[in-house]
Amino acid sequence: MSNLKSARSVQTITDVGYHRCGPGLYLQVAKGGTKSWLFRFTSPVTSKQREMGLGSLNIISLAQARNLALECRRQLLEGLDPLAEQRTNKQARQLQQARTITFKDAAEQCITSKIPEWKSKKHAQQWTNTLTTYAYPVIGNLPLSEIDTDLILKVIEPIWVSKAETASRVRQRIETVLDWARARQYVAGENPARLRNHLDKILAKTAKIKRVKHHPAVPYEQINDFVSLLRKRSGSSSLALEFMILTAARTGEVIGAMWAEINLTTMVWTVPAERMKAGKEHRVPLCNRALEILNSIKSNRNPDEPVFPGWKAGTGLSNGAILALMRKMQFGNYTPHGFRSTFRDWCADRAHTFQNETIELALAHSIKNQAEAAYRRGDQLERRRELMTSWGEYIEK
Repeated sequence: MSNLKSARSVQTITDVGYHRCGPGLYLQVAKGGTKSWLFRFTSPVTSKQREMGLGSLNIISLAQARNLALECRRQLLEGLDPLAEQRTNKQARQLQQARTITFKDAAEQCITSKIPEWKSKKHAQQWTNTLTTYAYPVIGNLPLSEIDTDLILKVIEPIWVSKAETASRVRQRIETVLDWARARQYVAGENPARLRNHLDKILAKTAKIKRVKHHPAVPYEQINDFVSLLRKRSGSSSLALEFMILTAARTGEVIGAMWAEINLTTMVWTVPAERMKAGKEHRVPLCNRALEILNSIKSNRNPDEPVFPGWKAGTGLSNGAILALMRKMQFGNYTPHGFRSTFRDWCADRAHTFQNETIELALAHSIKNQAEAAYRRGDQLERRRELMTSWGEYIEK
């Protein structure tokens, strides 16, 4: 190990190894000729020998390296570990840089990280749409550290009463983004979008201003008239809508149906958990007319193909296809989802031989009462088959 004192000797040395250039300061020459600065010391915290890199000779001159080594020795005199201080300072700089991330950047990263846990791409699009419409114009380009309660109120107060449901979703999504950013240490402190014990002290209570908006439903006494009119139309949308009525399923469950889910022998349609609102697999018994619809579809019934194809090969119907069909029929201001209410009303008035539990299972409703849920046994498939057969026969009448 040589002792180098001049800048020239540092530049010309080629011997591989460590070369002392001052108290604790060494020039390391690697086999390939690469040269870098090291500071060797005994940690005042652990009493162990340590060394820390100070940079490459190509960037740090001998004079600069000696100044860095001097600062390290000062830290040692104060009882500090220079390597620990270096890491702490680096983390602080990284955190400071992270805190300059804008709300929009954080929201986009948050949405991307949560997509795998959501049931569909539509959910991610809804997040993006609401934040783009209401949040981004106010806080989208602001650093997370600048977002406070006043800014959150500026986003949601204008719509808190007039669009209560939308405002509630916007607030929840902002809160989730800020919680995500806090977990990533992009921001510190309390979440200004929190409702409980915070915004609820400022804003009107949502329970007082929200009004439940039921989906307009065709009266069950008119269901035969509606289906008769529907059967005069051709196309995938009309078949999908009638199939949806017969099975009391949700729109998304029907337009997403794949042939792999259909068992024509057992007359059962099994909807996978990822497409169900409750997140659980749901078996649907098929009545005779539902089977007729499936058998009428001219398809090779590839398991990976949609049952009700859209206009583009290999794709299913769009979310708005069935609603557009109903508007064209001009039967009234009803919605596709309303047919579940039609079925439920018929059950309440006409299907007295079936227990409420059977009806709720047919609608794939979750049981909120934990005690009741604990005692539920099976999915009553055969009993529900009788129910759906009765419903299909009523529609025919």
